[in-house]
Amino acid sequence: MSYFIDRRANAKHKSAVNRQRFLDRYRTHIKRSVEEAVNRRSITDMQHGEKVSIPTRDISEPVFQHGQGGHRSIVSPGNREFDEGDRLRRPSGGGGGDGSGEGGASNQGEGLDEFAFSLTRDEFLDFVFDGLELPHLERKQLMDLEEVKPVRAGISREGVPSRINIVRSMREAQARRIAMRAPIRRALREAMEALEEEERKDPVLRNPSRIQELKDEIERLEKRLESVPFIDTYDLRYNNLVNQPTPSNKAVMFCVMDVSGSMTQSHKDIAKRFFLLLYLFLERNYEKVELVFVRHHTAAKEVDEEEFFYSRETGGTIVSSALTLVDEIIRDRYPPADWNLYVAQASDGDNWDDDSTTCREILSKSLMRQLAYFTYVEITPHAHQALWDEYEAVEQDFPSRFAMRQIVEPGDIYPVFRELFRKVEA
Repeated sequence: MSYFIDRRANAKHKSAVNRQRFLDRYRTHIKRSVEEAVNRRSITDMQHGEKVSIPTRDISEPVFQHGQGGHRSIVSPGNREFDEGDRLRRPSGGGGGDGSGEGGASNQGEGLDEFAFSLTRDEFLDFVFDGLELPHLERKQLMDLEEVKPVRAGISREGVPSRINIVRSMREAQARRIAMRAPIRRALREAMEALEEEERKDPVLRNPSRIQELKDEIERLEKRLESVPFIDTYDLRYNNLVNQPTPSNKAVMFCVMDVSGSMTQSHKDIAKRFFLLLYLFLERNYEKVELVFVRHHTAAKEVDEEEFFYSRETGGTIVSSALTLVDEIIRDRYPPADWNLYVAQASDGDNWDDDSTTCREILSKSLMRQLAYFTYVEITPHAHQALWDEYEAVEQDFPSRFAMRQIVEPGDIYPVFRELFRKVEA
């Protein structure tokens, strides 16, 4: 029979095993609370955990109790208010009940008992991204020789104490002791046999000097056996590590946003939340993620994050200028053979009349052949315009690499994100 022992370090008064079992058992309730929290809070706070509550009626479990047993005679007072099967309302103000409710006091007598607990940051993000995956998640070829990973490469006689191989060192020590003691034991055994044979002789024929010589030899051999060290520096063996080049696990995320006069600050806030949510998702899948911010109105420009989200512009919109700039940046700094490329575009749908066709041509003929994924969110409650229609044609040509959705209000951000990156069942 095999025994599995959990050696994970637990925090004080906590059990990692029991906590994980609890999270798995009530995953549906916790996931619902997490989704409500994501819609309620700012995405900038996604790096923190969350306090969630579960109604106590959902975590109650059946129990066995011993009954009274036997026959009992009781007198029950009658009443003029209730009939059999009526539901009793909770007393108002706290005049009854166990007082353990999390719902707080209420003058309606409708408090609700809840069980509240806190999720850590990692647990919270696990529930946020549960069931999601990045399409075309790939490891690109080696970008430079500086990206290496230490790997085991056998055993070495030289090394640092932190890499000592105890099992191999003890094995070498045992082999050395056996090899060094074997001739000594053999000589000791022969000396003891000779001494025993000499002592069995008749006292007249015994040679006292020979007997003393054998005893001295036995004593010398026993000291030699004891002097063989249990372990010697010669026995030490170390794990040998070599630096092996590894494929780079890098991604670059292009944030493209319209900053023309039609894009209000509320539109930008919604776009910012979507970009940040996507960035957190990329961080969980790639070791290194770089951000490139491209803003545009009639002309496109690469800017920093502060200017990207908070600067204001006026004038019209030419989306193709941003797509052309992204294509140039990829060609100059991020070769597709070395980087996983993602583009997230946010707009209210406005564009110059004849420019939407140009956008489709840039995407179909150049960009989409280099990207791992392209997401377009249109932040508007109104009907779609020409840009949406042209993007639909691109989506038909690249159904696995291009996705587009509409966002009306902040509460749509998380559902839209889950729809864009839902895991495709094999």
